Amino acid sequence: MNRLARIFLSVCTALAVAAPLAAEAFDGQSPTVVVPNRMIYPGQAIPREALDVVPLRRQLPNPGAFVMTPEEAVGQIARSTLLPGRMMYTTAVRQPYLVETGAPARVIFVSGSLTISVVGVPLQSGAAGDLIRVRNMDSGIVLNGIVMADGTIRVGAT
Repeated sequence: MNRLARIFLSVCTALAVAAPLAAEAFDGQSPTVVVPNRMIYPGQAIPREALDVVPLRRQLPNPGAFVMTPEEAVGQIARSTLLPGRMMYTTAVRQPYLVETGAPARVIFVSGSLTISVVGVPLQSGAAGDLIRVRNMDSGIVLNGIVMADGTIRVGAT
């Protein structure tokens, strides 16, 4: 037997041994990923019926970069166009904005038992937890505040 045939046989033997081991590594369950089943445009909310869960054919080098379960995407807003059948990056979706640029919002300052509430105009849109700039409608002063889950903006002492 020549050298090339021996190399070929050793590679085939290695593959025959590795294939069952690779199948056991999946533990009988192949990983899944979420893909849209229709076109979703930027700014649109993502409904559950627009998503499909499909099995992966290969392991992903960085699974955290992709939306793996429908719960991660349902109710989110598309940042970019999501194409049908294509995997979605986690950066392609965002939380819905609770305050919009130019729409009056309640601004609160809390220090101990002191609470001050005024109406302000957000200079940036923001979701819960975002740090945004807001202008006090009475004084015109621009403040930095954090958008709260109830849609108010909480400012602190500077």
